[in-house]
Parts: sequence; structure tokens; C-alpha cells
Amino acid sequence: MTTDRRALFAAHAYLPQGWQRDVLLRWNDEGVLTAVSAATRAPADVACARGPIIPGMPNLHSHAFQRAMAGLVEYRAQASDTFWSWRDLMYRFAARMTPERIEAIARWLYVEMLKAGYTSVCEFHYVHHQGDGTHYPNVAELAQRVVGAASQAGLGMTMLPVLYEYSGFGMREPRADQRRFLNTPDTLLDLLTVLRRAWPEHGALKYGVAPHSLRAVSEASLKTLLAALNVDFRGAPVHIHIAEQTGEVDECIAVTGARPVAWLLDRVGVDARWCLVHATHVDAAEMTALAASGAVVGLCPTTEANLGDGLFPAQAYLEAGGRIGVGSDSHIAVDWRSELRLLEYGQRLAQRQRNVLASEARSQVAERLFQAALSGGAQASGRAIGALAPGYRADWLVLDPEHPSLDGRQPDSWLAAIVFCEHGGSPIVDVCTGGRCVVEDGRHEGEAAAYAAYRKAAAELLA
Repeated sequence: MTTDRRALFAAHAYLPQGWQRDVLLRWNDEGVLTAVSAATRAPADVACARGPIIPGMPNLHSHAFQRAMAGLVEYRAQASDTFWSWRDLMYRFAARMTPERIEAIARWLYVEMLKAGYTSVCEFHYVHHQGDGTHYPNVAELAQRVVGAASQAGLGMTMLPVLYEYSGFGMREPRADQRRFLNTPDTLLDLLTVLRRAWPEHGALKYGVAPHSLRAVSEASLKTLLAALNVDFRGAPVHIHIAEQTGEVDECIAVTGARPVAWLLDRVGVDARWCLVHATHVDAAEMTALAASGAVVGLCPTTEANLGDGLFPAQAYLEAGGRIGVGSDSHIAVDWRSELRLLEYGQRLAQRQRNVLASEARSQVAERLFQAALSGGAQASGRAIGALAPGYRADWLVLDPEHPSLDGRQPDSWLAAIVFCEHGGSPIVDVCTGGRCVVEDGRHEGEAAAYAAYRKAAAELLA
């Protein structure tokens, strides 16, 4: 009997309404779910999932090239070691990137993401030019390499070319080690147009923009970029770093007279297409206004902890109706379960309580955070992902029912077990994107070749 390759039956699946039994998924040739039915019988010609299935997680913030420097800066280089000293080291690393190296690093990272259960990524891409700041003959060379790496790995992508103009508030001249990042609104839009022509948008690929931060762009440039975006890329996602460091907040107040998030909300039409990455240091008024805007806050707890950023007021923000998603950012860890775990644990340490981010509607912390990260990540991606429902991308993870964290437990505790338990390796055995299995038995189909290229690139960078 021929097996229907566009259908899957699962004894248990996590649907928008929660865990359901005996679920049949069907999708089309474009990799979009067309039907999701619970409490049904398994057709004879349909394969059965080897365990419970859950939606794949969107990763809403990534700087792919930084994967190769993970673990290399865990030492004190000066009396006071902060984000700013880390940034100096990162810039030196970025200076050695070539098109071949950035592609190899990105491809291996995206394999790692898929194995960890991320099925899409928002790539905040800011290394654009040659080492001396001149453009490559193809102005979109490096961005195309990164988009190609995601395509090869089978990872969905929202590509966000970054606008970077200045070294600090007050339109300070850029530093020499920032020249690879620099664009004007016009040259960035030209880059984006070339990129979209080479790699047209489809179900697994979306484009947006990322003004790097308020310290790196002027108000005039920000508004010019957004106006042009509304003409040529209407509805495209907009991501920005903001209020990550107290020094950044203090300087913004000194130069503009306002806190960063307050300034942005007051001067620009922030709405649901925006993702404010980090937003760590917001006051109560900013938090309330940000929640009301409909924007997503992009939280990266492992990177924020690694850089000593601080703790976002997640409990109050979620209670105000705020939307969140998670990202791996500098890739000191590549695991959405670690991000959710650390998000909750940070609140527990600060408040000396347990289960802080539970709510009256969802007493299970892991379930509340999982749902929030799925919907917030999907919104920030600008793509129909993050749910097992008709019209959404056919992206899912298959869990091992015999994993030590799951075996013998009831479905209502499965998410808590995989988020808060760290036993016996990953509970994810298979990963599918667009209805195609790209990770089977914990191994990616292109893993060996991707790792060989990564090893070569890493060795050259460290030589």
C-alpha cells in the first residue's frame, strides 16, 4: 500500500486548545496544513508519529556569525567586564568574516537550531560589506549566503537586514570596526531589493528590516526607512534592539530627554509588526504602553544572562497583556527550552518565589510560556507558524515517549517535563518543516557536511 506523504497521524498532539488525542494532520505541496482533526481514526495509508507532537518553536532573534565565538570570551579581560567590553571582542571577530565563513557558520547553526526544535529564525543580519567597508560587487552577498544556509538546512527564515549608521546617540561618527555594518536607508533598501530578487519570498522565507538600535540610527533615517518600507514591503516585520543596557538608557536620556522605549513609542508608530528585542530596562509607564501597542518583546535570557544585561519585568508585562517570544541571539545556547527555563528562573531568583509566570488561566508555567513564545515568535516572524492548525506552516517536533522526562507521565505534565527537566539528552527525536522530516532520530539529514564546513571556518577564524 502506498503511504500518503502529505499526512501524519499522532496519538497525541498539542493543538491551539491544548493536548488532543488521535490527531490527523494533512498538508499541501507548499507545506501548509490544510486539515487538523482530533479524535479520529488512523487511516491505513497514513504514517504514525513515533510520539507526541508539538509545534516547532520560532527563534525571533539571531546573529548567526556569533555562533563561532561562543565560549571564547568567558574570561575577565579588564577590571570591569561588561556588554561593552564583550562587544569590542565581537567586533574583532566580525572583522574576519568572509562570505564562505559566514555561510558555513550559519548553516551549522541552523542545523543545531532544527535539532533543538527551532523550526524558523528571525536573522538580525548586520555584517554587510567587505572589511574596509566597501560593498561587495553583489551588495547582498553576505545576506544571500545566510538565506541560502537556511534553505539548505530546511529552516524557515525571516531575514532582517540591519540599518546601522552611527556609533552612539547624537549621531556620533561610526568606529572603524563598525564599517562593515554601515548603510543609509536608501542603500539598505537597495540591498533588500537585490536580495528579494535573488531569493523571492515564499512560505518558508519572509523579509523585513531591523534598525539596529536608537543609538545607531537617527530619527530622520528611521522614519525614512519606515516610510519606504510601507511602500515597497508593506506589512513587513520591523525589529530593533532597545534598552538592553543601563548605560544605553542613561545616554538616551542625556541626549534625547527620554527613555529609549518611551522615545520610540512617542516618535514612531509602533504596532503589532514590531519586535523590541530585549527591552530589559523599562519602567512601569513604558511597560504598560508597550503592552498596549501590540508589539512583541524579544527575550533572549541565555544571552542576556551571559552578558549581564539584567532581568526583564516579565510577570508584570504578561499580566498587562504584553506579548513575548524567545531567541538565541549570540548562541551561547541554542535551545528554546533553556530560554523558557531561564526566563522563569530569573523571576524566581529576583522574587524568591516559585512558578512566578503562571497565571489564573494557566497554572502550568511551561504551558503558558510555550504558548506565549509560539504566538509571539510567529507574530515577530510575520509568517503563519507556531500552531498546528489549518493555514499554518506544517512545522512540528516529535517527542520521544520513552524519554526519562516523559515516560509514565500524563500529557498535562509533558511540557513542564521537557522545559524544566534536564535529564537524558534531548526529548526531541524528529523535526519536520513544511511537512518534510529534516531531523530523524535526532540527526539532521545534512549534518556531516554542515559540520565539516563549520569546522574549517572555525579553524580559520581561530588561527
